[in-house]
Amino acid sequence: MRSRKKPLPKVELPGAQRLQKIIAAAGITSRRKAEELILQGRVTVNRKTATELGTKADPLEDEIAVDGRVITSPAQRRLVYVLLHKPKGFISSVSDPVGRPVVTELVKIKERVFPVGRLDYDAEGVLLLTNDGELMNRLIHPGFKVAKKYLVKVKGVPDEAAIGKLRAGVRLDDGKTLPAKAHFVRKSNENSWIELTVTEGRNRLVKRMCMAVGHPVQKLKRVEFAGLTCEGLDAGAWRFLTAAEVSRLKRHKARI
Repeated sequence: MRSRKKPLPKVELPGAQRLQKIIAAAGITSRRKAEELILQGRVTVNRKTATELGTKADPLEDEIAVDGRVITSPAQRRLVYVLLHKPKGFISSVSDPVGRPVVTELVKIKERVFPVGRLDYDAEGVLLLTNDGELMNRLIHPGFKVAKKYLVKVKGVPDEAAIGKLRAGVRLDDGKTLPAKAHFVRKSNENSWIELTVTEGRNRLVKRMCMAVGHPVQKLKRVEFAGLTCEGLDAGAWRFLTAAEVSRLKRHKARI
């Protein structure tokens, strides 16, 4: 008897936000004034009136209007795909509550794009940004096991046992990690460089894995994401993906 494939559970896209935040980000008014607009029934999501301040929407997927004026509309959106060489000192988000620089400030295009996953504030390297919600969902979904390769400077010199633990999976407070590809690269004074490829998207995963085997991270650079690299791009620079690159990303299959 032929077995049926297990359906992928829906993952909430990172673009899902409170309505007042979306309205403020669109430059319509302040968040506080946006809250008043919502309570007054002047905001609609997919042509339905929203009156609760806790209402969330996704500007990538939903049509949002204020006083009948559409501020986000998937039907009118040109899909764009941007590869950024994220520098240190930038948050992988479209806004930051304490005013730190965000990666979208580096991408000077009229379309509003969102980072696919996160890269730590003090890390640099490959970061994909897009307004294609469907592709974003695929790339961050754990079922697709998208490979992310890092060049990591760690404290001390990991022995083969430590490298073996990274390969086999280490136990963290939120569960054991999946097997990873890990290789010792070179020693540098009191530190060392290793190459680590993971297929999970947990928060601060690489740093926690290295800490778990006794070698805290000193420096972190993502050198590859889903086969994309920053070759030819200085830190802070970006480019559009080619049609071939976009096509390859969309062909990525789930591996449950």
